[in-house]
Amino acid sequence: MKRLAALLLSLCLPLAAPAQPMGDPTPLQYRDRAEEARFHALTAELRCVQCQNQSLADSNAQIAHDLRREVLVLMHEGHSDAEIKQFLVERYGEFVLYRPRMQGSTLLLWLTPGVLLLAGAALLVVQVRRRRHAAPLPAAEDASQEDRQW
Repeated sequence: MKRLAALLLSLCLPLAAPAQPMGDPTPLQYRDRAEEARFHALTAELRCVQCQNQSLADSNAQIAHDLRREVLVLMHEGHSDAEIKQFLVERYGEFVLYRPRMQGSTLLLWLTPGVLLLAGAALLVVQVRRRRHAAPLPAAEDASQEDRQW
């Protein structure tokens, strides 16, 4: 009975192993150094759609590998960087760009840092002015006389 249970368990173990997607293991082939530099610059400007905080160049996710291959194929087909970015935006949305374009939907994203910086500076000025106009602290001599009474 124990042997049968062990046999069944050993048959089920491969089902529990996580499936790994198969990617193309061949390395990317560049035509020249200029194309390689352009490729690396372009993939550094694009965000991995799975990792979210990594560029397409830095990510090890399978989709990042696939997208790098697709970017290189588009480059080989003669597409410009702008056309490649537009293709990826149409497919994955503005999120794929590290520097989204300034438009109505991203206006808040572009303006928020400046607004927060100005609000922080205004708050600092208000606090400094309040403290300046607040009642003065007792002088050091007054405080030392009170300590002597105790």
